[in-house]
Amino acid sequence: MHIQYKNLTVRDAEDFDAEQLTAWWNDGAMMAHAGFPNGLGTNVEKVIAGLHNGRLILEENERRIGEASYRTVGEGIAEIGIKICEADCQNRGLGRVILSMLIAELFKQGFQKIVLDTNLNNRRAQHVYETLGFTKLRVNIDSWTDQLGRKQSSVDYALTEEDFVDFRK
Repeated sequence: MHIQYKNLTVRDAEDFDAEQLTAWWNDGAMMAHAGFPNGLGTNVEKVIAGLHNGRLILEENERRIGEASYRTVGEGIAEIGIKICEADCQNRGLGRVILSMLIAELFKQGFQKIVLDTNLNNRRAQHVYETLGFTKLRVNIDSWTDQLGRKQSSVDYALTEEDFVDFRK
């Protein structure tokens, strides 16, 4: 996948991205929302081994600023995830635009529904998803345990093309 919109790019991750992904994934502050406050503790070799399964790199002006992923989870259904990893790129509206790029491409590829989940405490992400047209399906209270043994809750969302609000326009 390679999507370009103005100065933003969403592209397939390549082996040369593994070092950056490893640094992001081992950063506990960045990974806490995903249940890994101590980071993943992975290495470049392990990251390279799993790269080519819908792992994407997000760029602004050719600088890597985050990552995303997508996978087929059912007939016509794609599950996505996204992280703007560089702190100076957060809270600037880039997530909405980058998600618009990815979602529009997935609908173009024939998916009829996009699903995702996020931590119940991640209010910023929930706001972004809802402005894009995602519908909250359910809240899963104490549905998983993070690295520190703390119960966590999540929110499941779904989006159809009819409800999609494209922030590229």
